[in-house]
Amino acid sequence: MNRIIKIILLDIVKNKIVLGYTLILAILSWSSFALEDNSAKGLLTILNVILFTVPLVSILFSTIYLYNSAEFIELLLSQPVKRQKIWFSLFIGLASSMVYSFFIGAGIPLLVNSPDIVGIMMIIVGCLISVIFVALAFLSSILTRDKAKGIGIAIMLWLYFALLFDGIVLFLLFQLEDYPIENAMVALTALSPIDLARIQILLHLDVSAMMGYTGAIFKDFFGNTAGLIVSFLLLTLWAIIPFFISLKKFNRKDL
Repeated sequence: MNRIIKIILLDIVKNKIVLGYTLILAILSWSSFALEDNSAKGLLTILNVILFTVPLVSILFSTIYLYNSAEFIELLLSQPVKRQKIWFSLFIGLASSMVYSFFIGAGIPLLVNSPDIVGIMMIIVGCLISVIFVALAFLSSILTRDKAKGIGIAIMLWLYFALLFDGIVLFLLFQLEDYPIENAMVALTALSPIDLARIQILLHLDVSAMMGYTGAIFKDFFGNTAGLIVSFLLLTLWAIIPFFISLKKFNRKDL
């Protein structure tokens, strides 16, 4: 298993897309702090990168990599290696590469320019978001053998979590504004890892207007400490559940 992970990591490190992704993150992060007098403004800029760019790159790159590695996976299956080990190795390799890229590109600038609880929180959340969308990529790729359909599913998942989810929540809020729906809004928030990630960070910043309806309700309902713990647990589940669903399908799939 360790040998497979090493092969995958070495292959990904040589990939120009990953190197470009790391470089772009570094340029955006360093320039965000350099161009702003207030570090809080730089943090908000990096927050937008974490919420939109990191999930998109993580899910698209991982999905395409899995489809392009189909022959390698078939070769591994012909060896006396358990399917579970192969799938775990692929996941660890891809997730690790995305986390390393994020940490080098955005994590180091955050540690240098914001060495406090907010900066550390952003690094942790960015790493979790990377792992979550790699897990969603595994689920997307195992649902269909068609590469175009798999990539389409990955893009639709990103669009839903990054853009459509808050629109749906706002629509429900306006339609049901006469009813006590605060508890329902808290439950709905758990259905979006990007919303949870936003709340993780904004609970520590005095920018409640950026949180939107779901984040504000979450903050009012749970408070800082409880909301932080619950959202961390939910983010962890968002990483675990899609991967284990994909693992179950991979174990049964006839390749």
